[in-house]
Amino acid sequence: MKQLSIKLLKTQPLFYTFVLIFIKLILLRYFLFNEILWGRTIADGLALLAILCIFELVTSARWKGIVYWILNLIMSFILFSSTVYFAHFGSVPTYTALLQLNQVMQIQASVQSTIKPSYYVFFVDLAITAIIWILFLRRNKENRVPKRNIVWKTGVILAAILCFTLSERYIQLASSISNEIVQAENLGFLNYQVAAAIKTTKEATALKNGNLKDTIQKINQLEGTYAYQDASSATKTPAYFGAAKGKNLIIVQMEAFQNFPIHLSLAGQELTPVLNNLVDNSLYFPHIFQQIGQGNTSDAEFISNTSIYPTGTIPMSTGFGDRALPSLPRLLEKYGYEADTFHVNSVTFWDRVKLYPALHFDQYFDKPYYNNDHFNDFGASDEELYRVGAQKISDIVKKNKPFYTQFVTVSSHFPFQVPDDRKRITLPDSLKGTQLGDYLTAINYTDYALGTFIERLKQEGLWDNTVLVLYGDHFGLQPQDNDPNWVSSQLGITYDPVVSRFNIPLIIHLPGENKGKVINQVGGQLDILPTVANLMGISLKKEHFVAFGHDLLNINHNAFGIRYYLPTGSFINDDVLFIPGKGFDDGTATSLKTLKPVQDITPYRKDYDYVLKMMGLSDEYVQLLPKRE
Repeated sequence: MKQLSIKLLKTQPLFYTFVLIFIKLILLRYFLFNEILWGRTIADGLALLAILCIFELVTSARWKGIVYWILNLIMSFILFSSTVYFAHFGSVPTYTALLQLNQVMQIQASVQSTIKPSYYVFFVDLAITAIIWILFLRRNKENRVPKRNIVWKTGVILAAILCFTLSERYIQLASSISNEIVQAENLGFLNYQVAAAIKTTKEATALKNGNLKDTIQKINQLEGTYAYQDASSATKTPAYFGAAKGKNLIIVQMEAFQNFPIHLSLAGQELTPVLNNLVDNSLYFPHIFQQIGQGNTSDAEFISNTSIYPTGTIPMSTGFGDRALPSLPRLLEKYGYEADTFHVNSVTFWDRVKLYPALHFDQYFDKPYYNNDHFNDFGASDEELYRVGAQKISDIVKKNKPFYTQFVTVSSHFPFQVPDDRKRITLPDSLKGTQLGDYLTAINYTDYALGTFIERLKQEGLWDNTVLVLYGDHFGLQPQDNDPNWVSSQLGITYDPVVSRFNIPLIIHLPGENKGKVINQVGGQLDILPTVANLMGISLKKEHFVAFGHDLLNINHNAFGIRYYLPTGSFINDDVLFIPGKGFDDGTATSLKTLKPVQDITPYRKDYDYVLKMMGLSDEYVQLLPKRE
């Protein structure tokens, strides 16, 4: 048996490499889709064989064993990384996501916590074959690998042509599927990468002859087909217009902050007492949803400052950090505002060093500006973030200039580890050692730190002259680690695995406001800029500002897309959260009010088509924006 194994390793590297990697592609299907549809593994086999045939033709007989082993190693690393990526982000990664692994590794603790021991199975065969080579093959030099004759090479060429042809057919048949997860399951991992590259190339080719003015005209025409306002309110003066004109503006983006902890108590302890007080004295939007893409937190910053959809194929900071982005800082600059942003991590993380100039922030204050109190892997705590921020705001005030400052918190970042001396609530025994318990502890600390900042603003005499906007960047609880029924039973709420997961808070406190108001209009992160602009007395229409979101204080209806954490084609309107299958007809809808499945989805086809077209135009628009000089 040993001699047979050695002979196969020496004479049939193409065969055993194909078998090993093919098994790993099947394992990937199981890790990603929780099932193996054997009929669809044909696509994996065809794509893999096509690649191996190329290596067989271009590699000399002497080096084939080593080359195939290295190829197996590379593929194993890619498949392992893709499995971890999917477990952490909930999306099948394309080659563009895998190129961002250097960014992902900066949140190493978060990523490591999602790795299961079973994922390392991708590397088991590599260790075995390496041992066999060291112990047997390297010493056994007399059995040289025979050179392949013309018949063999001809067979390999024909096999490659057949595999490429059939793979191309698979890709063509799946090109109409907007749902990336369904498309990946149909095509297999390798063909899915090719399909993504083809799509990117086609879009780039189409944009070469694109015209920004024409795209804006198409956006306006499409938007005109959707009734965001009832006819009775369309001609009225916008509600709250200029309610905070000339006031300072502070926007706080809260890390991994979902909406459900607001006004929730745990064993008699308020989880968010500071935010609860704000909600009771502010405009509170309880039906807001995340819309981030591949850039995660940095994409949330991008959306809230531009009202443009993330493309979902690349972090917006990386892909569009070289543009002159129409943005909130640029709008406010016309009114004499200074715009600064604060984040305790390095500005190179998620290429914020590109994003902030693109958004036109005057200054950014990153890691070197803070004392490292070793709160978590990012270093400084939210308290330290706000301490430095308050000092820098005081410097702006001395210039007699109004300001817009953005704060990006990190103390509630996954995996939600709060130092013992900073914990402020006591968990019941049932939640100790659980991710849910850690998350609630981190959220509670985030709330406390915000309270210290508000007190500083009051002491500096700024509270009554400042608009404070707070919103969550994305979900916190990882779906694979938190059974919705268990979460519901522990907290005494109804926690839906999709609706509750993507639901984030939006709170806007106006100076002098002492009576809260709940705004039940459904919205997304795209709607933050238009809503804030209205309050600041800025007419986006008069400014000719293209926004893909809308002022939540002055619309009666809404429909907007979510992609990346949900497949393209997913959208939310006033009634449902919709997720497509291969397309609309086999999609599913969940009622936002009852959190129950909606059986008849027919009434929502128009919104589905509208949102898909609008997201496509948003991608076209952002790609046509001029680059900065």
